[in-house]
Amino acid sequence: MKMNLAVKFSLLVILVLTGAFLAGCKTPPPVDWDSRVGHYTYAQAVTEFGPPDRQARLSDDKVMYKWFVQPPVGARFNSGMSYYGNNGFGAGQIPGSGINSQMLQLTFDTNGTLIAWSRNY
Repeated sequence: MKMNLAVKFSLLVILVLTGAFLAGCKTPPPVDWDSRVGHYTYAQAVTEFGPPDRQARLSDDKVMYKWFVQPPVGARFNSGMSYYGNNGFGAGQIPGSGINSQMLQLTFDTNGTLIAWSRNY
Protein backbone atom coordinates (compact mmCIF):
# COMPACT_ATOMS: atom_id res chain seq x y z
CA MET A 1 0.00 0.00 0.00
CA LYS A 2 1.36 3.41 -0.95
CA MET A 3 1.21 6.37 1.42
CA ASN A 4 -0.12 9.58 -0.03
CA LEU A 5 1.73 12.87 0.27
CA ALA A 6 -0.37 14.17 3.19
CA VAL A 7 0.42 11.11 5.33
CA LYS A 8 4.13 11.35 4.55
CA PHE A 9 4.14 15.04 5.42
CA SER A 10 2.22 14.39 8.66
CA LEU A 11 4.70 11.71 9.72
CA LEU A 12 7.60 14.06 8.97
CA VAL A 13 6.00 16.84 11.05
CA ILE A 14 5.37 14.44 13.95
CA LEU A 15 8.98 13.24 13.81
CA VAL A 16 10.37 16.79 13.78
CA LEU A 17 8.11 17.91 16.65
CA THR A 18 9.02 14.85 18.71
CA GLY A 19 12.72 15.55 18.17
CA ALA A 20 12.30 19.20 19.14
CA PHE A 21 10.35 18.23 22.26
CA LEU A 22 12.98 15.73 23.38
CA ALA A 23 15.80 18.19 22.75
CA GLY A 24 13.98 20.85 24.79
CA CYS A 25 13.62 18.50 27.76
CA LYS A 26 17.35 18.15 28.29
CA THR A 27 18.49 19.81 31.51
CA PRO A 28 21.94 21.31 31.87
CA PRO A 29 24.43 19.34 33.94
CA PRO A 30 24.86 20.51 37.55
CA VAL A 31 27.73 22.87 38.29
CA ASP A 32 30.87 21.15 39.57
CA TRP A 33 31.84 23.71 42.22
CA ASP A 34 34.87 21.71 43.37
CA SER A 35 36.47 22.22 39.96
CA ARG A 36 35.87 25.98 40.18
CA VAL A 37 37.69 26.43 43.50
CA GLY A 38 40.97 28.28 42.94
CA HIS A 39 40.14 29.94 39.62
CA TYR A 40 36.49 31.08 39.65
CA THR A 41 36.25 34.80 40.44
CA TYR A 42 33.72 37.03 42.13
CA ALA A 43 33.23 38.88 38.83
CA GLN A 44 32.28 35.60 37.13
CA ALA A 45 29.81 34.84 39.93
CA VAL A 46 28.14 38.24 39.53
CA THR A 47 27.94 37.70 35.77
CA GLU A 48 26.37 34.26 36.28
CA PHE A 49 24.02 34.98 39.23
CA GLY A 50 23.74 38.76 39.46
CA PRO A 51 24.56 40.77 42.56
CA PRO A 52 24.60 38.71 45.76
CA ASP A 53 21.66 38.88 48.17
CA ARG A 54 23.88 38.87 51.28
CA GLN A 55 27.54 39.42 52.04
CA ALA A 56 29.77 39.28 55.09
CA ARG A 57 33.43 40.20 55.55
CA LEU A 58 35.20 37.56 57.61
CA SER A 59 37.90 38.29 60.19
CA ASP A 60 40.70 37.31 57.80
CA ASP A 61 39.46 39.77 55.09
CA LYS A 62 37.83 36.99 53.08
CA VAL A 63 34.31 37.74 51.89
CA MET A 64 31.36 35.37 51.95
CA TYR A 65 28.50 36.02 49.51
CA LYS A 66 25.08 34.39 49.44
CA TRP A 67 22.70 34.07 46.53
CA PHE A 68 19.15 32.82 46.96
CA VAL A 69 18.57 30.73 43.87
CA GLN A 70 15.84 28.64 42.31
CA PRO A 71 17.60 25.54 40.97
CA PRO A 72 16.04 23.39 38.28
CA VAL A 73 13.55 21.02 39.86
CA GLY A 74 11.48 18.07 38.75
CA ALA A 75 7.79 18.08 38.05
CA ARG A 76 5.53 19.50 40.74
CA PHE A 77 1.81 19.21 41.31
CA ASN A 78 -0.42 22.26 41.15
CA SER A 79 -4.16 21.84 41.49
CA GLY A 80 -4.89 25.46 40.57
CA MET A 81 -8.17 27.17 41.46
CA SER A 82 -11.41 25.22 41.78
CA TYR A 83 -15.01 26.09 42.55
CA TYR A 84 -16.64 23.96 45.23
CA GLY A 85 -20.37 24.57 44.74
CA ASN A 86 -21.82 26.66 47.56
CA ASN A 87 -18.63 26.40 49.60
CA GLY A 88 -16.67 28.95 47.52
CA PHE A 89 -13.21 28.68 46.02
CA GLY A 90 -10.17 26.62 46.97
CA ALA A 91 -6.60 27.40 45.96
CA GLY A 92 -3.97 24.76 45.23
CA GLN A 93 -0.38 25.06 46.33
CA ILE A 94 2.89 23.87 44.91
CA PRO A 95 4.56 21.71 47.55
CA GLY A 96 8.16 22.45 48.40
CA SER A 97 10.23 25.01 50.16
CA GLY A 98 10.30 28.70 49.38
CA ILE A 99 12.94 30.34 47.23
CA ASN A 100 14.77 31.86 50.23
CA SER A 101 15.58 28.43 51.63
CA GLN A 102 17.62 27.54 48.53
CA MET A 103 20.93 29.26 49.05
CA LEU A 104 24.31 29.21 47.33
CA GLN A 105 27.20 30.46 49.48
CA LEU A 106 30.55 31.32 47.91
CA THR A 107 33.60 32.50 49.84
CA PHE A 108 36.32 34.47 48.05
CA ASP A 109 39.83 35.39 49.16
CA THR A 110 41.22 38.94 49.14
CA ASN A 111 42.01 38.63 45.40
CA GLY A 112 38.40 37.69 44.58
CA THR A 113 39.13 34.02 43.88
CA LEU A 114 36.76 31.29 45.07
CA ILE A 115 38.14 29.33 48.04
CA ALA A 116 35.03 27.62 49.44
CA TRP A 117 31.40 26.98 48.57
CA SER A 118 28.26 25.42 49.94
CA ARG A 119 24.62 25.08 48.96
CA ASN A 120 21.52 23.68 50.58
CA TYR A 121 19.60 22.31 47.61
